[in-house]
Order: sequence, then structure tokens, then C-alpha cells
Amino acid sequence: MQINELEQALNSFDLAIRMAALTELAALAERGEVACEPERPMVNMHCHTFFSFNAYGYSPAGLAWLAKQRGFEAAGIVDFDVLDAIEEFLDACEIVGVRGSAGIETRVFIPQFATREINSPGEPGVYYHMGIGFTSGKTPDLSGLSKPDRSPAQTLAAMRARAERRNRDMLARLNTHLTPVFIDYEADVLPLTPAGNATERHMLVAIIRKAAEKMNDGPEAAPAPALIAFWAERLGSTPEQIRATIGDYAKFSNLVRGKLMKKGGVGYVVPTPTSFPTVEEYHSFVQACGALPTATWLDGTLVGEEAIDELMALLIDSGAVALNIIPDRNWNIADPATRALKVRKLYEIVALAARLDLPINVGTEMNAPGNKLVDDFDVPEMAPVRQAFLDGARFIYGHTVMQRALGLGYQSAWAQQHLPTRRERNAFYQAAGYRVPPGKAGMAKLRELAPNSMPAAVLAAI
Repeated sequence: MQINELEQALNSFDLAIRMAALTELAALAERGEVACEPERPMVNMHCHTFFSFNAYGYSPAGLAWLAKQRGFEAAGIVDFDVLDAIEEFLDACEIVGVRGSAGIETRVFIPQFATREINSPGEPGVYYHMGIGFTSGKTPDLSGLSKPDRSPAQTLAAMRARAERRNRDMLARLNTHLTPVFIDYEADVLPLTPAGNATERHMLVAIIRKAAEKMNDGPEAAPAPALIAFWAERLGSTPEQIRATIGDYAKFSNLVRGKLMKKGGVGYVVPTPTSFPTVEEYHSFVQACGALPTATWLDGTLVGEEAIDELMALLIDSGAVALNIIPDRNWNIADPATRALKVRKLYEIVALAARLDLPINVGTEMNAPGNKLVDDFDVPEMAPVRQAFLDGARFIYGHTVMQRALGLGYQSAWAQQHLPTRRERNAFYQAAGYRVPPGKAGMAKLRELAPNSMPAAVLAAI
């Protein structure tokens, strides 16, 4: 196969095809027959894969290859409500020689903030939350052990079931509004996913595609007058506005999503305190999997994030040990005043994270058209925070390889015994992340160590 054919095969819905293509590309790169950029100090530790929605169609293997080709210092995946991508991504990173990490994102409800918007605009009490540093998509068996009301497997299944119920409720409302366009969840939405985990963005793709098919000669045809009129009426917009945006998928999809799916739209499903897991339930699930509960931050402008000290204290008290930031939305802003405000708040949250001993996970998400493949670490706005972001990536990689190779990750009994404080653990796993080489060589070096080694001996050996 040609190189471009192999790269296309990386995003097949067939795992065997993906991994065969990646193995061949890695061999070509090793022989110098595929050009890969030299490693540079840039990371993307928050990429959604096509198991939850990637705007560019990337699979876990495809993202590992992207990181290798572009010279990312490290890369990480974060999918909504599923762990389906974990082993594939970490195996792929090992094959191509990339420092990798893997996580999960969901929404939780925080009763203490029930009247305050936090990081989900228009939804008081609702909080986007994460766990990073997973090394397996299989949840542990806790039978016979003291455990919370729900096992990790039950918590994971409940998150996925809640998301599907919300999707189906939203689609039922949308189908009524979009007549004569009708979207069948099984026939039109689920085939857009490799493992049945549809998201709001999959439904958005299906709606836009089905409307084009219904009103045009085909999905690729130029917008017909009937399609323009359909969208103008359904979105409460003018035909001129539809014509101006329909040729730009990023702009048009944001218009459709904002008008139909977000708060105030006909498809919007109002969340309740029982729509999502609690912080405690979610943290128990993440910790049971040997991973790291991770707070998230939007931009500091909503009332909940204005009470950031209160929010972080609550989350840390229940087990959060890291913080996720999406830098691009906090500096890459056209309006000078808004840009200045958000850059200042970005610096403030990074400083707070340092004081609270929260390593920082950063990335671009890649779950919406227009999201960058990687942050621009060279812009002046990133200079004061760049090292904190690079150190955070090394920290999570250090935990991941130690857990994957030896079972000695951040949440292990070994870490609790030898590194009793969060500051000590942060320093150790960050140092390990800087010392352990990526790929098979690093894993092999770690596996030579005795699992009862002292932390100083581990760092000296690697």
C-alpha cells in the first residue's frame, strides 16, 4: 500500500486494519522511508478520538501517528463516557515511540454550586470533569473488597446509558421540529461511531447530512433553494444568513448546534441533579481504575469559576490531583479586551494550580471543526505558562508508564507508602516522565526494575 493509503487505513473502523497500517508506517519511519518531524516542545494531551467524536476522524492509532509525524513531545486522548480507546492508543504510542496518556471526560453535578454556572454555560451545577492516566479500558473487579455503592463497571455503564438517553430524548424533539427531515438513531447516527458511543456532535453531522440529502440531489450538491428555505425556517434565521454560512461546515454546524441543541433550542434537554454522576461517585470510579481525578477549567468568567478557590478546595478534598486547561480558547481571541481578560485569568489559574500542587493537562480537544491539531506554544501569550504545560505532560506520562509497566502509578500502594504527599508524587512522576524514553525502549527499561525499588533508586536506574 502507498503511504497515503496506509494513513487512511489508520482511521478505519476495523481495529485490525488500523493496527496493521500503523505497524507498517512505524517500520517505514524506522527505515527513513516516511518523513517524521524532529521532536519539539509541544504537546496535545486532550484529543478526543473517533470513539467519542474527532472532528477530523482520527482513531486512537491515527492520533498516535499524527503525534509521531508532527514531532509532538507527548500526546494524550480523552473520550466522553467511554474507555474504548485506552489500550489501542497506548499500544500505538509504544509502537511509534510517542509519550502517551489516556483519559475520560464526563459531566458531573455539584450540589454546592447548584445555583452557579461553572464550566457548562447555562447549566448551573453542571461541571465538565475528567480522569487521566488510565492504562486499561477494562474496569477492575472489586468483588470481595470494600467498595462504593456502584462498581467501576457499573459507573461506566451508567455514564454511557445516561448519555444515550439524553441523545434519544434530544433527537425525538429535533425530529418533530425538523419535519420532513427525520433522523433514525440506529440507521443514521450510530454508524458514524465505531463502537456505538454517539454524541451530540454525531447527531449534528447526521442532521446536516440528512437535510442535504432530503432537500438536494445529494449531500455534495450545491445548496438548493429548498435547503436554504428549510434551514432559514427551522433555525429562525434569514436566507441570507444561511447562504453566508452553509458552505463553511465549522460555522454552519455551530449555528445549527447553537440554535437547536444548546440551551433555548428545541432539542435541548434540561439536566437535573440526577442527570449526571456525583463528584464522589466519579472520583471513586477513576481512582479504582488507578487513574487521576482531574479538575477542568473553562476561562474563569462564569460565576462558578469566579469562586475558583472554593471549587478547587471541594474537588481536591474529594480526590482531584490535576487540572485540565484548553489554552487556545483563552488567548486566541480577536477582541483585544476579551483577549487581555482571558489571558490574565489563564495566568491566574496556572499560578493557582502551582500553589495547590495540581499538574496541568492541556490540549485542543479536536472535537469541533476548526480545533487545532496542537497548541501554538511559541506565541508570546504562552511563554509564561509553557513550561508548566510541558511539565504537566511529563508528569502524566511518567505516571502512565510506571503504572503500565510495573503497576507503580500515582494511586498505587507503593506510591502511597513512599510518596505520601501530592507534592512528592508530582515531583517523582514528573522526573520519571522526563527520564523514561518513549516507546518500547522505555517500557523495557522500566520492566527491568524490581517492583519494590525505592523512588530514588527508580529515578537513578532510568
